[in-house]
Amino acid sequence: MAYCHCGDCRRWTGAPVAAFAAFDTTGLDIPGVDRSHAPGVRRWHCAACGSPLAAQFDYLPDQTYVPVGIFDQADLLQPALHSHADSALPWLHIADALPRAEASARDVLKTPQ
Repeated sequence: MAYCHCGDCRRWTGAPVAAFAAFDTTGLDIPGVDRSHAPGVRRWHCAACGSPLAAQFDYLPDQTYVPVGIFDQADLLQPALHSHADSALPWLHIADALPRAEASARDVLKTPQ
């Protein structure tokens, strides 16, 4: 699980910081509507309410990211890092000791945990 502070993820989730859990894409069936609008990124939304359901990024092959807010037991998930920390909103202060990558953290996210 990772936080993302980039403006694109903030707009997609409607939150001041996004939090995603990563899953192996193999055999994953995403129920929803693909409403991708950016090259190299696929995003699915609920067909009924439009909520974000999942995202895949070309630079992170074989991984699907699901917004943590849709999990019933999100409290059981533990974040591992902050990505795009250089884009964090100046008034948002998350006091933790997690690593902070200034950009995408793609090298860390590509490594299986």
